[in-house]
Amino acid sequence: MHDNTDSYLAEGPRVGIRHYRYEDGAEFTARVRESKDLHHPWLFPPTGRDAYTAYARRLIEDPTKTGFLVCEKDGGDIAGFVNINNIVEGAFQCGALGYGAFAHAAGRGLMSEGLGLVVRHAFGRLGLHRLEINVQPHNAASIALARRCGFRLEGFSPDFLFIDGAWRDHERWAITADMVRTRG
Repeated sequence: MHDNTDSYLAEGPRVGIRHYRYEDGAEFTARVRESKDLHHPWLFPPTGRDAYTAYARRLIEDPTKTGFLVCEKDGGDIAGFVNINNIVEGAFQCGALGYGAFAHAAGRGLMSEGLGLVVRHAFGRLGLHRLEINVQPHNAASIALARRCGFRLEGFSPDFLFIDGAWRDHERWAITADMVRTRG
Protein backbone atom coordinates (compact mmCIF):
# COMPACT_ATOMS: atom_id res chain seq x y z
CA MET A 1 0.00 0.00 0.00
CA HIS A 2 1.33 3.38 -1.02
CA ASP A 3 0.34 6.94 -0.21
CA ASN A 4 0.96 8.86 -3.41
CA THR A 5 -2.02 11.18 -3.30
CA ASP A 6 0.06 14.15 -2.22
CA SER A 7 2.31 13.85 -5.27
CA TYR A 8 -0.19 13.35 -8.13
CA LEU A 9 0.17 15.88 -10.92
CA ALA A 10 -3.31 15.03 -12.19
CA GLU A 11 -6.07 12.65 -11.13
CA GLY A 12 -8.94 10.86 -12.76
CA PRO A 13 -11.62 8.70 -11.15
CA ARG A 14 -9.35 5.64 -10.78
CA VAL A 15 -5.75 6.74 -11.40
CA GLY A 16 -3.34 9.55 -10.73
CA ILE A 17 -0.13 10.38 -12.57
CA ARG A 18 3.12 11.35 -10.93
CA HIS A 19 6.78 11.58 -11.87
CA TYR A 20 9.19 8.68 -11.42
CA ARG A 21 11.16 8.52 -8.20
CA TYR A 22 14.32 6.54 -7.57
CA GLU A 23 12.59 4.75 -4.69
CA ASP A 24 10.04 3.31 -7.18
CA GLY A 25 12.69 0.95 -8.53
CA ALA A 26 11.76 -2.19 -6.59
CA GLU A 27 8.04 -2.00 -7.43
CA PHE A 28 8.62 -0.89 -11.03
CA THR A 29 11.09 -3.66 -11.85
CA ALA A 30 8.94 -6.31 -10.10
CA ARG A 31 5.98 -5.19 -12.26
CA VAL A 32 8.17 -5.32 -15.37
CA ARG A 33 9.25 -8.89 -14.59
CA GLU A 34 5.60 -9.90 -13.97
CA SER A 35 4.66 -8.34 -17.33
CA LYS A 36 7.36 -9.87 -19.54
CA ASP A 37 4.89 -11.87 -21.64
CA LEU A 38 2.62 -8.85 -22.08
CA HIS A 39 5.48 -6.59 -23.19
CA HIS A 40 7.36 -8.97 -25.50
CA PRO A 41 8.18 -8.32 -28.36
CA TRP A 42 7.19 -4.66 -28.21
CA LEU A 43 8.75 -3.23 -25.10
CA PHE A 44 11.79 -3.84 -22.90
CA PRO A 45 11.68 -1.68 -19.76
CA PRO A 46 14.38 -2.20 -17.10
CA THR A 47 14.18 -5.35 -14.99
CA GLY A 48 16.94 -4.68 -12.44
CA ARG A 49 17.83 -2.03 -9.89
CA ASP A 50 20.82 -0.51 -11.70
CA ALA A 51 19.02 -0.45 -15.05
CA TYR A 52 15.99 1.19 -13.42
CA THR A 53 18.18 3.84 -11.77
CA ALA A 54 19.77 4.76 -15.13
CA TYR A 55 16.35 4.75 -16.85
CA ALA A 56 14.74 6.90 -14.14
CA ARG A 57 17.72 9.28 -14.11
CA ARG A 58 17.21 10.06 -17.80
CA LEU A 59 13.51 10.77 -17.21
CA ILE A 60 14.16 12.84 -14.11
CA GLU A 61 17.23 14.83 -15.20
CA ASP A 62 17.15 15.12 -19.02
CA PRO A 63 15.15 18.22 -20.03
CA THR A 64 14.18 16.56 -23.34
CA LYS A 65 12.33 13.79 -21.50
CA THR A 66 9.78 13.45 -18.76
CA GLY A 67 8.12 10.36 -17.37
CA PHE A 68 4.90 9.62 -15.54
CA LEU A 69 3.82 6.64 -13.52
CA VAL A 70 0.14 5.77 -13.76
CA CYS A 71 -0.90 4.78 -10.24
CA GLU A 72 -4.13 3.26 -9.00
CA LYS A 73 -5.75 5.66 -6.56
CA ASP A 74 -7.02 2.72 -4.52
CA GLY A 75 -3.74 1.61 -2.96
CA GLY A 76 -1.27 3.56 -5.12
CA ASP A 77 0.06 0.53 -7.02
CA ILE A 78 1.87 1.37 -10.26
CA ALA A 79 -0.41 0.31 -13.14
CA GLY A 80 1.85 1.48 -15.98
CA PHE A 81 3.92 4.33 -17.31
CA VAL A 82 3.86 7.03 -19.98
CA ASN A 83 7.08 8.74 -21.04
CA ILE A 84 7.45 11.81 -23.22
CA ASN A 85 10.74 11.61 -25.12
CA ASN A 86 12.45 13.88 -27.63
CA ILE A 87 10.73 17.00 -26.35
CA VAL A 88 11.47 19.85 -28.73
CA GLU A 89 10.49 23.38 -27.81
CA GLY A 90 10.48 26.53 -29.94
CA ALA A 91 8.26 26.42 -33.01
CA PHE A 92 7.83 22.64 -32.77
CA GLN A 93 6.49 22.14 -29.17
CA CYS A 94 6.31 18.37 -29.65
CA GLY A 95 7.19 15.15 -27.86
CA ALA A 96 7.16 11.43 -28.63
CA LEU A 97 5.24 9.14 -26.28
CA GLY A 98 6.19 5.69 -25.11
CA TYR A 99 3.99 3.74 -22.72
CA GLY A 100 3.26 0.38 -21.19
CA ALA A 101 0.71 -1.21 -18.89
CA PHE A 102 1.66 -3.76 -16.29
CA ALA A 103 0.01 -7.18 -16.43
CA HIS A 104 -2.11 -6.76 -13.29
CA ALA A 105 -3.64 -3.59 -14.77
CA ALA A 106 -3.98 -4.60 -18.43
CA GLY A 107 -7.47 -4.55 -19.89
CA ARG A 108 -8.98 -2.52 -17.04
CA GLY A 109 -9.03 0.90 -18.71
CA LEU A 110 -6.45 2.34 -16.32
CA MET A 111 -3.98 3.19 -19.07
CA SER A 112 -6.66 4.94 -21.13
CA GLU A 113 -7.38 7.14 -18.15
CA GLY A 114 -3.68 7.63 -17.39
CA LEU A 115 -2.69 8.44 -20.96
CA GLY A 116 -5.54 10.96 -21.14
CA LEU A 117 -4.21 12.64 -17.99
CA VAL A 118 -0.69 12.80 -19.44
CA VAL A 119 -1.97 14.26 -22.73
CA ARG A 120 -3.88 17.02 -20.91
CA HIS A 121 -0.87 17.68 -18.65
CA ALA A 122 1.45 17.91 -21.67
CA PHE A 123 -0.85 20.34 -23.48
CA GLY A 124 -1.48 22.34 -20.32
CA ARG A 125 1.36 22.62 -17.83
CA LEU A 126 4.13 21.53 -20.24
CA GLY A 127 2.91 23.81 -23.03
CA LEU A 128 3.33 21.27 -25.82
CA HIS A 129 1.27 21.47 -29.00
CA ARG A 130 1.73 17.97 -30.47
CA LEU A 131 2.36 14.45 -29.18
CA GLU A 132 3.32 11.49 -31.35
CA ILE A 133 3.19 7.76 -30.77
CA ASN A 134 5.17 5.36 -32.95
CA VAL A 135 3.83 1.82 -32.66
CA GLN A 136 4.56 -1.43 -34.43
CA PRO A 137 1.66 -2.32 -36.77
CA HIS A 138 0.93 -5.67 -35.08
CA ASN A 139 0.75 -4.22 -31.57
CA ALA A 140 -3.04 -4.17 -31.49
CA ALA A 141 -3.33 -3.20 -27.81
CA SER A 142 -1.10 -0.14 -28.21
CA ILE A 143 -2.90 0.97 -31.36
CA ALA A 144 -6.26 0.56 -29.63
CA LEU A 145 -5.05 2.70 -26.71
CA ALA A 146 -3.84 5.45 -29.07
CA ARG A 147 -7.17 5.39 -30.91
CA ARG A 148 -9.23 5.45 -27.66
CA CYS A 149 -7.30 8.50 -26.51
CA GLY A 150 -8.04 10.42 -29.72
CA PHE A 151 -4.77 10.04 -31.61
CA ARG A 152 -5.05 9.95 -35.42
CA LEU A 153 -3.07 7.72 -37.76
CA GLU A 154 -0.74 9.93 -39.78
CA GLY A 155 1.56 7.56 -41.58
CA PHE A 156 3.84 4.56 -41.82
CA SER A 157 7.59 4.56 -41.15
CA PRO A 158 9.48 1.52 -42.44
CA ASP A 159 12.54 0.38 -40.45
CA PHE A 160 11.88 3.15 -37.91
CA LEU A 161 13.24 1.85 -34.57
CA PHE A 162 15.78 -0.83 -33.61
CA ILE A 163 13.91 -3.13 -31.23
CA ASP A 164 14.66 -6.70 -30.17
CA GLY A 165 17.58 -7.05 -32.57
CA ALA A 166 16.01 -5.68 -35.76
CA TRP A 167 14.77 -2.49 -37.41
CA ARG A 168 10.99 -2.45 -36.99
CA ASP A 169 8.28 -0.76 -39.03
CA HIS A 170 5.99 1.63 -37.13
CA GLU A 171 2.73 3.42 -37.60
CA ARG A 172 2.83 7.10 -36.65
CA TRP A 173 -0.09 8.36 -34.54
CA ALA A 174 -0.45 11.95 -33.32
CA ILE A 175 -2.68 14.32 -31.41
CA THR A 176 -2.53 18.11 -31.12
CA ALA A 177 -3.71 20.44 -28.40
CA ASP A 178 -6.43 21.72 -30.77
CA MET A 179 -7.80 18.20 -31.20
CA VAL A 180 -8.16 17.82 -27.44
CA ARG A 181 -9.82 21.22 -27.08
CA THR A 182 -12.38 20.45 -29.80
CA ARG A 183 -13.20 17.05 -28.23
CA GLY A 184 -14.00 18.78 -24.98
